[in-house]
Amino acid sequence: MILIRFFDILFSFIAMVILFPFMIPIMIGLKLTGEHYIFYLQPRVGKDGKVFNVIKFATMLKDSPNLPGGFITQENDPRILPMGRFLRKTKINELPQFLNILLGQMSIVGPRPVVEPQLTLFSDNARKAILSMKPGLTGIASLIFRDEEGLLDRASIDRKFLHDEVIAPYKGELEIWWTRHCTIGNYFKLIFLTAWALVKPRTKLWKKWFTDLPEPPAELLKYF
Repeated sequence: MILIRFFDILFSFIAMVILFPFMIPIMIGLKLTGEHYIFYLQPRVGKDGKVFNVIKFATMLKDSPNLPGGFITQENDPRILPMGRFLRKTKINELPQFLNILLGQMSIVGPRPVVEPQLTLFSDNARKAILSMKPGLTGIASLIFRDEEGLLDRASIDRKFLHDEVIAPYKGELEIWWTRHCTIGNYFKLIFLTAWALVKPRTKLWKKWFTDLPEPPAELLKYF
């Protein structure tokens, strides 16, 4: 939608201007700690299957995907850098993606960009839905699974099974929902809910605002 692209550019530009002074101490801190690199670039799959580098503040060891744990991060993951836990908890590590949005590779709201191997975890319909839209800085699945690492750590069943066989397929259903409900009104609602979740991390306001979401699988009901 042209209107959504307009607000993507407007909001991202404003955010970059306002937040840049606050990013400077973070960049200095990252340069002086850990592996001494500031940004982490990782190939992700975008709209129509085009691969692009998502930009984040570095929070984990460079070789993390090839170390035990792979693409799934634990709450107290030993691969996390000294500043990484704070940056991940507050989602500050995601702020450089406003540049991805300005470049037209992402939108503020949309499916989260995934690494190529993770696409196999989704159904055919979910893959089509995810690849039909620009990936987002936030989105309905990102909002609901904001504390995914904590959820996986608290689970009483195998975390890899829970992630691959339960959470990922449900995320796919949520992304299908978004492709059918991608309106300017819902775009603003998800931006507000994401900001609200930073203030109230345990908020369930999305349940009241989006009453027609797909039902979560039984394994997730107690967490919702």
